[in-house]
Amino acid sequence: MAGGSPSPSRPGATYAGAGVDIAAGDEAVERIRDIVATTARPEVLGGIGGFGGSFAFDPARFRRPVLVASTDGVGTKAIVAQAAGRLDTIGIDLVAMCVDDIVCVGAEPLFLLDYVATGKLDAGQMESLVAGVAEGCRQAGCALLGGEMAEHPGAMAPGEFDLAGFAVGVVERDASLGPARVAAGDVLVGLASPNLRSNGYTLARHVLLERAGRSLDDPAWEGAGHTLADELLLPSVIYAPAVLAALRAGGGAASGAASGAASGAASSGAVHAAAHITGGGIPGNLSRILPTGCDAVVDGTWARPRIFEEIQRLGDVADDEMARVFNLGLGMILAVAADAVEPVIEALAAAGRRGSVVGSVARGTGRVTLAPGGRS
Repeated sequence: MAGGSPSPSRPGATYAGAGVDIAAGDEAVERIRDIVATTARPEVLGGIGGFGGSFAFDPARFRRPVLVASTDGVGTKAIVAQAAGRLDTIGIDLVAMCVDDIVCVGAEPLFLLDYVATGKLDAGQMESLVAGVAEGCRQAGCALLGGEMAEHPGAMAPGEFDLAGFAVGVVERDASLGPARVAAGDVLVGLASPNLRSNGYTLARHVLLERAGRSLDDPAWEGAGHTLADELLLPSVIYAPAVLAALRAGGGAASGAASGAASGAASSGAVHAAAHITGGGIPGNLSRILPTGCDAVVDGTWARPRIFEEIQRLGDVADDEMARVFNLGLGMILAVAADAVEPVIEALAAAGRRGSVVGSVARGTGRVTLAPGGRS
């Protein structure tokens, strides 16, 4: 081996000296081992620490299973979490962004992998982040199958981090939700979102922290009993379990998957499609479930959380811009058969999520019309 021994006056280079602490990584893995175990489903084989996570998928539960996958991150909400020093809930946001995408196809979330990159690995910080991911997985009913913690000195400053995830679910092939099931006359049922969830934070930070000069320690708004940090770091609602409950109640895509029994011929179901309201807002995401020849007409009468009013007022943000960026109080919208709206809303309520009629599908050219206003 070339190079010889290091000079006594100049110690040899080490990975730790260059900025990567393997020992801290090992400590972080040990800290999260028991946390990850709390998310295990019966199909999970082994624990963390191997080269890959193993999931013993049971195809007998389905006639023609289709695996559905999605990947996402938490965006610049991570900057708010870092600035506030609160890292234990942002993992819930990560899970929500991933599993609520795949449930829009009708898929039951099975497992999730996470990826954390940081400038300097701190075992306590990693434990807090992964604890949030694990809590999100428990809420979603999926396993945290594995992940990666990467230390990137030079690319990121100490304390900085980014968080990403990858989720996999399953649905019967002939029971998938989507535009092919949607028709004029369908009713739009919105699921309430109490906050920004994990979208639009670049604009929110610009308006609230830069333009308005607010501090994260200030009241969220005049007279609020909680801080702006409290408001901005409220974790995202995870809608997947409630949507699956609505599908089961309506005889749709999740009926066989969620029961654990092989299903018969798939029903068209009461729920025809689902739109996860993330980046692009209501118009940008609702348009993704419209078939050719249909419009979505959204009435704008649901209650909008106060935070949206504050952002719009302090930033003088136009209505169209608000609608393109934020969820405005609806985190998920379902297209439902007109004669099944009541049982679907009841199923959502039984699963702990409030749903209300917010519009309808009509003949048209693929447009989404969003009425201005809304109740705050």
